[in-house]
Amino acid sequence: MLSKNEQKKIRLLGEKKYRSKLGLFIAEGIKIIQELIKEGYTFESIYSSKPIDFAPYKLIDKPTLNKVSYLTNCSGIMGVFKIPESSHSYKTDSFSLAVDSISDPGNLGTIIRLCDWFGIKNIYCSSDTVDCYNPKVIQSTMGSIARVKCHYIDLIPFLSKYESTVYGATLDGKTHYHNLYDKKGILVVGSESHGISTEVLKKIDQSVTITPKGLGTNAESLNVATATAILLSEIFRF
Repeated sequence: MLSKNEQKKIRLLGEKKYRSKLGLFIAEGIKIIQELIKEGYTFESIYSSKPIDFAPYKLIDKPTLNKVSYLTNCSGIMGVFKIPESSHSYKTDSFSLAVDSISDPGNLGTIIRLCDWFGIKNIYCSSDTVDCYNPKVIQSTMGSIARVKCHYIDLIPFLSKYESTVYGATLDGKTHYHNLYDKKGILVVGSESHGISTEVLKKIDQSVTITPKGLGTNAESLNVATATAILLSEIFRF
């Protein structure tokens, strides 16, 4: 049985201001919860509709969990985890990614998953980018949030002092094919609707464009997560 206080807390954690205030976030699905525990995340509570053997838990029937779940189809297991303390020590000794004003939770979650796939440990996010602990972002990462750190910072001074090449995904840059990339560089990708903001664009050393192969294509742009996947694949090809 979930108490009224537990139900209220779970619902409140859907909002960023309460996640920040309480220092907690929600994760659903056995794979995601196991990944978080494996990587050292501390949990406050785990609720499961079935017995589990990897952590202490509270047995809750699935219909009750479904009432507080953020998923369309409840997975039957939910964890309340502590948000790790923010680090102001930024490592720039390997290739990194910066995201500017990404608003869609699914896109950010997919980008975090892509970074995990390509071995990128740090994502530098503009302050208006969607919160990485949003339940929809957590779900979209499929556990990769456990291994990729999102830093919410002012991108302009950060990129101004960046010691390696700053690349920007734009529609009017150098073709992404056969380009050599600095191993300690950083790729900036912009919002779904407006791309990289004007002020951040000024900090770009080299613009990169995904060259379309279709003749006479009418597509205006690519989804930001799709574009990130294509560019990271090319960057790590050599």
